[in-house]
This record gives sequence, C-alpha cells and structure tokens, in this order.
Amino acid sequence: MKNKFDFQPKLFTALKNYSKERFMTDLMAGIIVGIVALPLAIAFGIASGVSPEKGLITAIIGGFIVSLLGGCNVQIGGPTGAFIVIVYGIIQNFGIEGLAIATVIAGIILVLMGVLKLGTVIKFIPYPIVVGFTSGIAVTIFTTQMKDLFGLTMDKVPADFISKWIAYFGAFDTVNPWAFVIGIISILIITLSPRLTKKIPGSLIAIVIMTIVVYVMRNHLGITGIETIGDRFTINASLPAPAPIVFNMETINLLLPSAFTIAILGAIESLLSATVADGVTGDKHNSNTELIAQGAANIIVPIFGGIPVTGAIARTMTNINNGGRTPVAGIIHAIVLLLILLFLGPLTKHIPMACLAGVLIIVSYNMSEWRTFRSLMKNPKSDVSVLLVTFFLTVIFDLTIAIEIGLLIAMLFFMRRVAETTHVSVTTDEIDLSDEGEIHHDEEVLSLPKGVEVYEIDGPFFFGVANKFDGIMKSMGDKPKVRIIRMRKVSFIDSTGLHNLESLFRLSEAEHIHMILSGVNEHVHRVLTKSGFDKKIGAENICGNINEAVAKAKAAVQG
Repeated sequence: MKNKFDFQPKLFTALKNYSKERFMTDLMAGIIVGIVALPLAIAFGIASGVSPEKGLITAIIGGFIVSLLGGCNVQIGGPTGAFIVIVYGIIQNFGIEGLAIATVIAGIILVLMGVLKLGTVIKFIPYPIVVGFTSGIAVTIFTTQMKDLFGLTMDKVPADFISKWIAYFGAFDTVNPWAFVIGIISILIITLSPRLTKKIPGSLIAIVIMTIVVYVMRNHLGITGIETIGDRFTINASLPAPAPIVFNMETINLLLPSAFTIAILGAIESLLSATVADGVTGDKHNSNTELIAQGAANIIVPIFGGIPVTGAIARTMTNINNGGRTPVAGIIHAIVLLLILLFLGPLTKHIPMACLAGVLIIVSYNMSEWRTFRSLMKNPKSDVSVLLVTFFLTVIFDLTIAIEIGLLIAMLFFMRRVAETTHVSVTTDEIDLSDEGEIHHDEEVLSLPKGVEVYEIDGPFFFGVANKFDGIMKSMGDKPKVRIIRMRKVSFIDSTGLHNLESLFRLSEAEHIHMILSGVNEHVHRVLTKSGFDKKIGAENICGNINEAVAKAKAAVQG
C-alpha cells in the first residue's frame, strides 16, 4: 500500500534480499562510476564559477543523498553540464550566497513537487523545449571554454553570448599555442580512447596524461604560460563544515525565478535519466520519490558550499553498464569521490585548464543533440518555432527566460491545436443515428420537428472554442423554438465554456427559446451542478441522450 506522500526509497527495498555477490558487483560499479565522475565534477565546478572541490563536494554529498533516498535503483546524482549556465549567471549577479539560497529554494520546490505527486506531470513538458534548451546550453558551454582552450589573456570575460565572442576575437592576438595544443590533444584522447578501452573514461585518461605532460613542461623544460587549476584556485582537500544560509524576502523574491529554473531543469534531467535507465534495466522508478530525493540533496548540499544536484545520464549509464543495479553502487561512488578528495585532492592543482576545456567541449558536443535538433526541424512549424525560440533565448539571453517563454509558446500552440480539433455543427432536419454511441431506439434516422435546431460540440468546450461556438450561433440568423445543445463528445468544460453556455441560456430565455442539453457526461454534469447551472436550466432539460432531448423538444414545440 502506498503511503500518503508516495515516498518509497529504492535502497530499503534493495537491501531486503541483498547478497554478497550483488555487493561485489555494486562495489566495482561504484568504484568505476566514482572515477568517471572525478574529472566531470571538477570541470563542472570550475565552469560554474566555483572552485574545483565544490564540484566534488556536490557529487559526494548530493550523490550520496540521491542514492540513499531516491526512487531509482541506478540513478547517480551530482553536478551536470545543464546547470553550468544558470549557476554561473546566479554567481555573477548574486554571488555564492545567492546561489546557495536559490539552490535551497529549488530543493524545497522539488520536494513539494514530489509530495504533491507531480512527478508524472514533468514528463509532459514538450520535447522541442527540452531539446531547445539542452542544445542552447551546449552552445553556451562551448562558448565559455574558448578562453581556456586558446589560452587567451583576458581580464574579464563578458557574461552574454555575443559580447563573449566579440571579446574573444579582440583578444585573439594573445593565443597561447601550447595551451591550444594541450586542449586539442585532450579532445583527441577523449574521442579516440573508447577504441582502446571502455572501462576507463577518456576524460580521466586525458587529464592524467596532460597533467603529467604539463608538469614536466613547466618544471623541467622551463615552458611557462600554461595555466593550471592551482594558478586560479586554492584547493581545500577536505569536507567543509556546514554553514548557515541567511534568507530574507527581498533576496528570495529576486532569486525565485532562478530557483524555479533550477527545480524544473533538475526535475526534467533526473526523471529523464531515470526513464532512460528503466528502458535499459527493465526496472520502474518512482518519480515522486526521486523528486523528493533530488529536493533533499539540493537543500543540504548548499549548506556545505556545493552547487545544484540532479541525476546524471552519462554516469547513470556507466553505472548500469558496469553491473550496478541497486542504490548501493551510487553510495559507493560517493565514498570513492570522498576518498579521492581527502587523499588526492592537492594533486588536482596540477591539472591544466586547457585540458578541462577539452573535457567540457566534448561534454557540450554530447549535450548538443544536433542530430535530434536537425530531425525536429522537419516537424510541424509550431514545434520548430518552440524549438528555435527556446534555443536562441537560451544562447542569447538565459535559461530562465528560455524555459518560461518556451513553455508559454508551447501552451499557446497546444491550445490552438485543441481548439482546431473541436468542431461545432448544426442540424435542423434529421440526425443519422447509425453510428451513434448513445442509447437510442431502433430507428437509424431521427427526424427533427420544425423549429428545433441541434448544435453539436465535438471536443472539449473551453475558452479556445467559445468564440467558435458563438460564431456558429450568429451565422444561423433565425430563431428556433427549441435549441438542443448536444454534448455527448464534450470531454470537459472550463469556466469560459460554462460562462458561454450560461450566456446562451440567458439569451435563449430572453428570446423565448427553449434550451435543452443532450448527452452530458458525468464529469461535465458535475461541473454544471457545482456551478448551479442545472438549477437555472432545470434538471429535466439535461437529457441523457438525443432521443430524450428530441422527445422533450417535440413536446415543447407542440405545447
């Protein structure tokens, strides 16, 4: 039996029949995923505008909480490329404190979404929006890495996309050839390494090789100018003490849109990752539990200085491919990262920035989904519009605006499509009953008495259809004695449709036209009853089928 909040962490179920063999498989998977997560956590942390250990702390604490409380057996949580743009923007505008507040608020939103059982609703966000902002984020990440890839000497990189490229071209005479070569070789290593081994991630191989090469170049060959992590950051190889986060209404109001974006983005990415994992493992995740776990992670991680957490598709797939089948593997991955931070953390200062740029350029390429983007361009114009608007808003402005406007445009197009599928027809002579779904007598044709008009609404009766109904009514011109509104195919009615119906009833009363409703389903009938419309029109004038309605119309005409 499901509990009230639908909170059922998979870990507790997995441990009921846990075996030694299962533990050994999860152990190996967790170790490998931890190694895979290392370079990504560092790169995502730096690209987001924080120090590298903050990325590791996010993967350690966030990954542990997601696996401990999550609703997916194989989900791996941590920092992801999708958050780089929004996190960097928040830090630029509100500082680290602002990021902490926005992340906690996002965590609270995620928990509420899980408690309110909105996990399945997130899956209904239009696919063009998801592809649009994902591809936009990929282009933005690629853009942010040009300075480190080319080793450009720049005091400050502008925040917006167009200004960035103008500044890059202005500083192109400061290109460091050594940095560029290191970045390109890193990209080649990451691209080609899967041909040699799929167990060790190419990003880790590239970082190890290029770190050694740059160390030798700087310390033994006298080659200078190749920037490393240590030149830009001071590495603190320990878990920080929890720090309080101070909230005030002014800051909350300013950061609420960004927090909403973090929550929506985190929900989409984590549930998408869990859905992909289900397709591979044959398991079924609990989306509401997963949202609560993601929310808890995002509430706790900022207290330790971390950045937003979500489910990571690439690391989750690595977990699956290496045999991980329970949350224990995710917990082990977090422990492995903790040990690396504590004992190998100081070594990360030797990693060249150009190499990390190469890692993130590959990440951006994989995120771009350019093949999917290209295929969506062949879809209907409305989908293409949503895709392009979301993409360009993400690139040129920011993700918050892109998601808000993208969703608004998608909803408008959806309403237009629903309105186009709803038809209103008029019958004044006879009705063909041969394909009816209502209860009726043996006759196939039902003749209408003179002075009776039947208006049939085929589809939902909502505000997008009300004007269409009004237009049909006005085009008739004449005034019948009885007006039957046939609603057998009306699946729902909203407040505007109800207002339209009430206005029609008042107009009919004023013109002494008898109005009858036919074929009203149970849901629509409840709406009419709740609004009191059934009392206005009279319960006897709400008929179960067209035969009853026509019989009542005949009686009204004759009377």
